[in-house]
This record gives sequence, structure tokens and C-alpha cells, in this order.
Amino acid sequence: MLSDEGFGYLGEMGTKRRNRNRGYQQLRVWQDAIKLYAQTCRLFGEWPFEMKRIASQAMASADSVHRNIAEGYCRRSIREYIHYLYIALGSLGESVSGYQAYFTADQLSEEAFEAIDQLAFKLENGVLRLVEALERKQDAGGWIGTLIVRESNAVYLGTTANNP
Repeated sequence: MLSDEGFGYLGEMGTKRRNRNRGYQQLRVWQDAIKLYAQTCRLFGEWPFEMKRIASQAMASADSVHRNIAEGYCRRSIREYIHYLYIALGSLGESVSGYQAYFTADQLSEEAFEAIDQLAFKLENGVLRLVEALERKQDAGGWIGTLIVRESNAVYLGTTANNP
């Protein structure tokens, strides 16, 4: 399993093997989606046998988030990219619903729930902002062959110079 400290390589991986198709690896939302999947696997990988189907579903919905971000990016069409980002949001909603249900059923501790819900919330807001930025680019006709949207910490975290 990867630890949170192990995620420094993600940015380097993009620079080591770069091409137009792997640009999604530079997106913080994709990196956070990978972290969400790893954290989900750590939380549910050791569940008892009678809970394996539910644990498997939790891991599959979290796995779907980063896969759809990547697939949409690689489609090379802004329309499809936005479509797949919405699919990623749907998978994220499925994951969050599960985390809430498991917490309510006393299958997740409050500490574990808070940690994973906080990461999911950050990711959800990041994907929503990415969709908004892409839709603005699409509406303005500013989509010219480059798929990378430069994310700033202010946009990703929902803050601006005027709105800390």
C-alpha cells in the first residue's frame, strides 16, 4: 500500500514519462483521487469476510473516480472530458454515501470517517471547480488543443485574494 508520503512521486512520474495523453497526472484532482482510493483500500481492505462485498464496492467506487478523470482527459474532446468529470463526481457521490452509511452503522470510527470525508470533500470541490473552468473555456471558445487547465491553490481550495 502507498502511504500519503509516497505521493510526491506523482508529479515526478509526469515529468519522467511525459506526453499529451498523460497530462492528467499533473492535476491535483487526479492525485487526490488516487489518495482517496488508497485510503479507501486501507480502511476496507481488512474488513471481515461477511463484509467483503460491501468493502469491494467501496473500493470500486473510489477507484472509478481517478479512472474517469484520466479517461475524460485522454478523450481529447472538451465535451467528453466534462462528461467524464461528471461521471467521476457520480462515483465520488457513491463513495461518500457509503462512507456515511458505514459510519452510521458503526463500521467506521469517527476519526476514520472524518479523515476520508475531508479528503472526499476537497476532491469533490476540486472536480467541481475544474468542470466550471472547462465550461468557461468551452463557452469562451478558448479550447485550443491543450487540455491542461492550470489549477491554482486559490481556485482548488475555493479561496481568492478577495475571499480567503
